[in-house]
Amino acid sequence: MADVTVAQFAEVLKVPVEKLISQLDEAGLSVSGAEDTISDDAKLELLTFLRRSHGKKDDPSAAAPKRITLKRKSQNELRLSGAQGRARTVNVEVRRKRTYIKRDVLEEKARKKQEELDQKRKAEEDRVADEQREIEAKRKAAEEEERLRKEQEEKARLEQEQEARRVAEQEAERRRKEEEERQRQEKIRRDREQRAKETRYGRKELHVAKDKSGQRKKRRPKRRALAVNVDSKHGFERPTAPVIREVTIPETLTVSDLANRMAVKSTEVIKIMMGMGAMVTINQMIDQDTAAIVVEEMGHTPKLLKESDVEDKLLASSATEAEELPRAPVVTIMGHVDHGKTSLLDFIRRTKVTEGEAGGITQHIGAYHVETNKGNIAFLDTPGHEAFTAMRARGAQATDIVILVVAADDGVKPQTIEAIQHAKAAEVPIVVAVNKVDLANADPERAKNELAQQEVIPEDWGGDNMFVHVSAKTGEGVDELLDAVLLQSEVLELKAQASGPARGLVIESSLERGRGAVATVLVQSGLLKTGDTVLAGKEFGRVRAMFDAQGNEIKEAGPSIPVAMLGLSGAPDAGDEMMAVENERKAREVANYRESKGRDVKLAQQQAAKLEDVFSQMEDGSRKSVNLLIKADVQGSAEAIRQAMIKMSNEEVAVKVVSSGVGGITATDVNLASTAGAIVLGFNVRADGAARDALKETGVELHYHSIIYEAIDQVKSAISGLLSPEVKEQIVGLAEVKDVFSSPKFGDIAGCMVMEGNVKRGLPIRVLRDNVVIYEGELESLRRFKDDVNEVRSGTECGIGVKNYNDVKPGDQIECFERFEVARTL
Repeated sequence: MADVTVAQFAEVLKVPVEKLISQLDEAGLSVSGAEDTISDDAKLELLTFLRRSHGKKDDPSAAAPKRITLKRKSQNELRLSGAQGRARTVNVEVRRKRTYIKRDVLEEKARKKQEELDQKRKAEEDRVADEQREIEAKRKAAEEEERLRKEQEEKARLEQEQEARRVAEQEAERRRKEEEERQRQEKIRRDREQRAKETRYGRKELHVAKDKSGQRKKRRPKRRALAVNVDSKHGFERPTAPVIREVTIPETLTVSDLANRMAVKSTEVIKIMMGMGAMVTINQMIDQDTAAIVVEEMGHTPKLLKESDVEDKLLASSATEAEELPRAPVVTIMGHVDHGKTSLLDFIRRTKVTEGEAGGITQHIGAYHVETNKGNIAFLDTPGHEAFTAMRARGAQATDIVILVVAADDGVKPQTIEAIQHAKAAEVPIVVAVNKVDLANADPERAKNELAQQEVIPEDWGGDNMFVHVSAKTGEGVDELLDAVLLQSEVLELKAQASGPARGLVIESSLERGRGAVATVLVQSGLLKTGDTVLAGKEFGRVRAMFDAQGNEIKEAGPSIPVAMLGLSGAPDAGDEMMAVENERKAREVANYRESKGRDVKLAQQQAAKLEDVFSQMEDGSRKSVNLLIKADVQGSAEAIRQAMIKMSNEEVAVKVVSSGVGGITATDVNLASTAGAIVLGFNVRADGAARDALKETGVELHYHSIIYEAIDQVKSAISGLLSPEVKEQIVGLAEVKDVFSSPKFGDIAGCMVMEGNVKRGLPIRVLRDNVVIYEGELESLRRFKDDVNEVRSGTECGIGVKNYNDVKPGDQIECFERFEVARTL
């Protein structure tokens, strides 16, 4: 365009000349009047200034349009012959429009398309790799199951051989005793014959009793009575005195064990007990009092063991003295839910943990051993949800140092205070990690002030607690946090025995198909090896395999190393002490003693609960109850859900947990729930085939859950007796704003192209900018050209007026959606 005057340029722009002159002055272009000329460079400089003043970046590429449309029109005349030979002229106007797209835009689209193809290809490769890993895992599980089957067959064969050997030994012993009895009778007979011969040769004849039968007199010849010499020796041996043994009797034992302790046959013990009116078998368990009566009946002396004698002897036999060496610290990460505990640990371990957690919250105690550049550290990640109080308490008991994670944008919360109380009760030092300092609304000083109110004083304020500002996303301050933890561990001078029998703590336990009982154990001292006999609470067994936090199989584990252990007889309770022992029989005895003791305690609790129910029913007979049967994947989750459910009882409705345990849902569980009128809650477990058939027959309600607060919310709805309908949203259509026009009636109108679905009048909408919702409201107008319409379909242009919002810009997206309610049933 050629140079023009200021007045001509103002007329083109349709602005007053005075305003244009003031804008030129602000842009640094001085003009004296309306007749001064303006060059093309001055126009470009003025445009750049105006764009910068309206908030747009001074970017030449941004100023250049991405799409240019050129319009041309031309007029021609056509001569047409009319009636009666008269010709007429018609003007024809031809309009042409051609659109040119910038090369950068095409290249960007091609690059995005290539990235999408690469992502699809990578996803396909990941899927194939996952399938291969799943096939490999199934193959290993089948091999393990086959190996276990062979071991069981071999064990059964050995037991049969031992039983046959024992029967053969008993038969040989019986024959030996019969032979000895026969030889003794033979010796007596020979002695009698010898005495008879000596009488014939001058010795006095033996006196014959008067009450002997006549047949015996007929067989013997009649002899002259002779006096017996008192100095002569007879041939009878003095009977052996009975052996009286001191029999030790534990709390419970089997009939066969009692017989072995008295060195008699099991059949004799069974006869004595049958005479006492007790019908027992050889492998039946009997109590201490009954065993003492049987021992006294058979002429022996009973020695009753105290309740703790069995455990004390086993602990004393397994205790060894070895050199204590420095060990890695055990650090527990605690804090409120969603404050970034697992994300912080994830950054340290360089793996993804939160992606595999339901609802983004930790629901188990995760144990990990991390090798850092600063040293080795064992981490325990505890849940932050309020239902997992007991699991946080166990984490504090097993740890040396507690990392308290507090979000800089959220401050101290109820679970934060609870974590502080657990740490103080366990008397372990606290290192505070103020997380999320990279956020715009982060306020670390607020976290310090609120923690100071809970007696957690920073070092720079004269306290004992180290504060480190970290960001789990960017990694800011993580190295300083590790330095603080290792410095604190050096002050504590942590040491443990690196050899000898292992001792530790059960962090978590579960039952898995094909693997049996799996216990997550934190070794605290000694060396745990594959093949060791271990005792964990009420369970015992031999370590068949061990795996580290990454699932790799290992052969041994030292202090401060968490491992997943296979081979126990059942799933131990979380928090039980684990110890390696040498005598498997003693371990079995202690496990049986603990199980019987726990059974007695549980029975006493049930009796007390029944008595309380009687009194409560007498007080208010109208109180209703909700019975639940809980099955979870791990012991800690079952315990947390059980406690959370019981806490929901109120004055009108009582929540009763009929049973809780780990493992899949079986037909026995369904029958128990049917008898008790209970609802079955499965937490990360499923029902087997027999249980599903039992569910159909009994009509018991079964609900699966993977997030604890969903289970709690559902039970709360059941208690209230009214389930509120679930509100869901469905996106109906999506329109992209191409341009914005001003309307005197409706204000700014967005000229849009409907990209997906339909845009309907009367439905709520959302305005999105860069895929972020910036406004939610409703449509004020919907037009197609000049007509009001109720619906605009995909691929059609339309004008949209957003009610009470005038900040719509080109490039924004308008999302049309509808809400509908879905009825929920318990």
